[in-house]
Amino acid sequence: MNYYHNLITDKSWKLLQKLRKRYSFILIGGWAVYLYTHSLKSKDIDLVLEFEELDRFKDEFMVSKNNRLKKYEVKTEEVDIDIYVPFYSNPGIPAEELKGFTTNVEGFQIIIKEVLAILKQRALLDRVDSVKGRKDLIDLASIFMLADFDWRKYQKMIRNYRLGEFSAVTKKSFKQISSIDELDLNNQKMARFKKKVLSLI
Repeated sequence: MNYYHNLITDKSWKLLQKLRKRYSFILIGGWAVYLYTHSLKSKDIDLVLEFEELDRFKDEFMVSKNNRLKKYEVKTEEVDIDIYVPFYSNPGIPAEELKGFTTNVEGFQIIIKEVLAILKQRALLDRVDSVKGRKDLIDLASIFMLADFDWRKYQKMIRNYRLGEFSAVTKKSFKQISSIDELDLNNQKMARFKKKVLSLI
């Protein structure tokens, strides 16, 4: 089941493929989740860039600075690009530290799944009870369902960065839903999923 219209996600994916050939970046956000889970595709693109790459980006795109959210943004017709940079942005963990938690998946440098979950929890914190917030929650569920998700590594990161608030909001959000059709989690499967995950988040 799709969350966004195929035309939009296809445009976003094609743009992301072009960016991969031209720039060096760390992929976070919904597309990083998709590369791990192949569940829901994303509409927007989230990148971590060094300032040198950001300067190159500005040669091709109209880049604006969002001081409130401490990130840079590119607005296209249907696809938005959010850019996080070192020593300015903090999408859950300071951007300059994220390069220590990357891996290569399908030709992309992306954040490891345990840290990606934390970044998704940070996004959920800002967007609870919104359309994007529900997408964040579905993305989180799909990450937590991965057989090789390292819960000890995830829990250690939560402790080290003192991110208990992220976990509290995630638990509350999961408790409020009884099924996730997009992941084929009916009431019974969701109950089993929550019994396991709520004790580990």
